[in-house]
Amino acid sequence: MRIRTATAATAILAAALVGCTDTDDSSSSTAKPPTISSTASALSPEQRASIREAAGLPPTPNPADWAAYIKVLTGLDPDIVHGKEDKAISRGIDTCSAIKRYPDDTAKQAEQAGRRFTSPDHPEGRDQATAKRILAAAHTYICPTY
Repeated sequence: MRIRTATAATAILAAALVGCTDTDDSSSSTAKPPTISSTASALSPEQRASIREAAGLPPTPNPADWAAYIKVLTGLDPDIVHGKEDKAISRGIDTCSAIKRYPDDTAKQAEQAGRRFTSPDHPEGRDQATAKRILAAAHTYICPTY
């Protein structure tokens, strides 16, 4: 699984690097920094889905699942989301990668979820009980097939 994840990450990085162009060949201090061309962003939805799948990441949840997931997390403790829904979703997607990586090790999955969901009031993450609830919410609303 790590090889597949590393391969996917390498493919993404390579696509981004291939797309880099230097807009000015001079070495003066007024030279513009390199920019990423549309090569990396020109991936089809199917290609992006394939890369995400190879990395063990589910797709972004649909609006209904997104809202339900945020509602569950906020119900557990508003500080879990702390006004940053996109960050909570991203962390939930990452939590799903742990579910896929350690399918028979719920303790490891919860440990990683606990460390992943930090906030200003919980800079060290969450306790085991809260982490297990976060894990269950991610499994239910973001990656139910994992």
